Amino acid sequence: MGKVAVRVAVVCGVAVAVTAAVVVHRKMKKSGKWEKAMEIVEEFEEKCATPISKLRQVADAMLVEMHAGLAAEGGSKLKMLISYVDNLPTGNEKGLFYALDLGGTNFRVLRLHLGGKGRGIVSKQFEEVSIPRSLMTGTSDALFDFIVAELAKFVAQEGMDFELRPGRQRELGFTFSFPVLQSSISSGTLVRWTKGFSIEETVGRDVVAELTKAMEKQGLNMRVSAFVNDPVGTLAGGRFTNNDVVAAVILGTGSNAAYVERAHAIPKWHGLPLKSGEMVINTEWGNFKSSHLPLTEYDHELDAETLHPGEQIYEKVTSGMYLGEIVRKVLRRMAEEAAFFGDTVPPKLKVPFILGTPIISAMHQDTCPDLKLVANRLKDILEISNTSLKMRKVIVELCNIVATRGARLSAAGILSILKKVGRDTMREGEKQRTVIAMDGGLYEHYTEYRNCLENTLNELLGKEVSETVVLELANDGSGIGAAILAACHSMYLETDE
Repeated sequence: MGKVAVRVAVVCGVAVAVTAAVVVHRKMKKSGKWEKAMEIVEEFEEKCATPISKLRQVADAMLVEMHAGLAAEGGSKLKMLISYVDNLPTGNEKGLFYALDLGGTNFRVLRLHLGGKGRGIVSKQFEEVSIPRSLMTGTSDALFDFIVAELAKFVAQEGMDFELRPGRQRELGFTFSFPVLQSSISSGTLVRWTKGFSIEETVGRDVVAELTKAMEKQGLNMRVSAFVNDPVGTLAGGRFTNNDVVAAVILGTGSNAAYVERAHAIPKWHGLPLKSGEMVINTEWGNFKSSHLPLTEYDHELDAETLHPGEQIYEKVTSGMYLGEIVRKVLRRMAEEAAFFGDTVPPKLKVPFILGTPIISAMHQDTCPDLKLVANRLKDILEISNTSLKMRKVIVELCNIVATRGARLSAAGILSILKKVGRDTMREGEKQRTVIAMDGGLYEHYTEYRNCLENTLNELLGKEVSETVVLELANDGSGIGAAILAACHSMYLETDE
């Protein structure tokens, strides 16, 4: 019955076959309940299928939405937001700059010393802070006061090496990883919250003004020189060291992408002519929605339970915030309808988001023949003991199905950007190299996901083109890029020409 593929991996020095659920089934005593559980897995796998033909349909549908979003505000589910970044870093920037990177349940504060031409980043210091869940749905003042208090602590720890010249303010690049309608490089109003945040009073307000108000309240002498989204920051950070970077993709708690667009291809731009002839576009591709996306009943159920039903559909099947929850929902159904874990449904399995994506990543990548790590995670997180090896193999396969779908759909998104900038084909007589800066914990730490994405993109592009396209990990890219953009737009501009 099952179509679950046999995969062989060399793990713990042993070749271990992760067998199909159907093989497990044949080796065990016939059981109606086991059969029912395997039916649920097989049906889920079929509905998550992403053959290359479907991925091309997804990429083409996203490309259509990109054109529509560039034509007019509100013309597409893809916002295609103008970033006001039309001069990207050259590598010659110098001075001391800061960044605040607010991207999800954590935020980072960074300090960057840029050395000018040929010296790059001389030094970097950072701290990461978790945001209490209560602040994610509280008040605007409470959230920004908390963030600025942590930023002020970071600055207060500085020694004499970081003293500013008299009369100068510290300058900050602010990465804000939520949909914003910008009106300049240092201002923008919040369109809506995503990734578990829901503070309605902030929607429609200038986010930089909210942060500045909190800084003034706490006496922090700092100004926002550049206000960017995380893929825009990552793109800038990538371009600082590599002129071949044309786009950036974030795959972490959420999912988004930015790329460099030609000015004449942005009909909705009504500002002054751009000296560079280019503008960085923040796609907000997480909100992409199409009939070509392979959605299941578990995805529809998850969507209905989120703070923003009907929004961020592409993000909900590709990003780190949701992959573990989809696995949990399938396991819960198997427990309820097929007694997969015994006669009673484990209480912890009923807790939403208890299976974070780091947990399913660890289980999926368990390299021991007896899948001991899977057993330990089930016991520690879900309080499920005494699982058999065949049960653990099925759970690993569920993780594989969810991660594979997410990774392959992410590859389709990257293909749509490459199509938009004309890098999906070879240009005759021209040597081209296309670099996409990648950032986010999902891409960095979930090896199976990353490998699947890269293999799928190679398959979509074909051998010749895929050899010219490089996905490059940009660690802390969005924060570093924001600090560098603060340098590009500094009041006290210093560069080595």
